[in-house]
Amino acid sequence: MKTIFIKSSAALTAGAVLAIATIVIQAAPSRHDASVPEQDDLSARVRDILRESPLIDGHNDLPGEYWERVQHHLAEIDLHGDTGSLEPPMHTDIPRLRQGGVGGQFWSVYIPVEMGGPGAVRAVLGQIDFVHRLIERYNDTFELALTADDIVRIHGSGKIASLIGMEGGHSIESSLAALRMTYAVGARYMTLTHATNTRWADSGTDAPKFNGLTAFGREVVREMNRMGMLVDISHVSPKTMHDALDVSEAPVIFSHSSIRGISDHPRTVPDDVLRRIPDNGGGSHGHLRDPACRRREAPAQRSRDGGRNPAEISLS
Repeated sequence: MKTIFIKSSAALTAGAVLAIATIVIQAAPSRHDASVPEQDDLSARVRDILRESPLIDGHNDLPGEYWERVQHHLAEIDLHGDTGSLEPPMHTDIPRLRQGGVGGQFWSVYIPVEMGGPGAVRAVLGQIDFVHRLIERYNDTFELALTADDIVRIHGSGKIASLIGMEGGHSIESSLAALRMTYAVGARYMTLTHATNTRWADSGTDAPKFNGLTAFGREVVREMNRMGMLVDISHVSPKTMHDALDVSEAPVIFSHSSIRGISDHPRTVPDDVLRRIPDNGGGSHGHLRDPACRRREAPAQRSRDGGRNPAEISLS
C-alpha cells in the first residue's frame, strides 16, 4: 500500500500539477460536454486509488480557527455542517473531507510566536487537548493515529486517521523534557521554527542569528529522531534546512512549503536543498494557493477569506 501525502497552498512543481490535475475533476462540467464520461471514469479511478491508499493532508489549521472564532468551544461550530457558509468561510468540514477522499489529517497545533516564552508549553498543550476533544466529539469520523500502522488500520476502517503536528519549536520553551511530553500526548511532527527564530534555530523569515542550528538545535533533531517524531523544516532558513538534513538520521518533511524556483519567497525551498531530499528519503509538500508565496510573474490568487488559512492541497 502506498501512502499519498497532501498539504496546501501556493506554487507547484510540474509533478504536483500533474497529480492535482489527476485528482481534481471539474466540479460542474456542461451536460453536453463529450468529455463527461471520461471525467466520470477518471473520478471512479481516483476513488478506487484513495480507497486503497490513504491520502494524508500534512497541515490543517482548524484548531487555530476554532480558537480564534469560538475559543475552542466545540459545540459552537458543527463540522457535520457546511463551514464554508460561515463568515468568514472555513475550509474544513467533514462532508468536504469525505468528498476529497482524505484518509489522514495532521491537525496543526500552533501558538503565536509572541507566546514563545514562559507559558508556551501550557498553551500548546491546550491546542493538543483540543485535538483530542475534537476526535472524541466526532469519533464516528476521526480516530487518533500515533503510528504508520495506525494510519493504515484506521483508513481501512473507513475513518480519517487524525495526527498532531506541532508548528514551531518555540512551543517547547527550549526544553527536551517538554518535547518528550508533547510526543507522549500525541505530537508526531514539530516544525523547528515559525516566522521568527527560536533560541536554537534560524527562521526563513527572520534575520539570521545562529547560522542555522545551534548545538542545542542539533540535539533537538537527534531527540526527535530517537522518539520517532518527524522533523518538519518548513518555515526555517536554508542553512537550518541543511543543518537538519546533516543531523537527521530519519526522513525529514516540509509540511507546507513551496519551491523557490517557482515561487521566490523566503518560505520556499531552494533547489540545493531539494536535491538532498531523495537521499534523505523525506518529502516536500507544495502549496496550491498562498498569498504569502507569490509567483515572480504574477501575484498568487488570494484565498476567499483573505488568506488567513490558505486552501490546502499538495502532493509529494
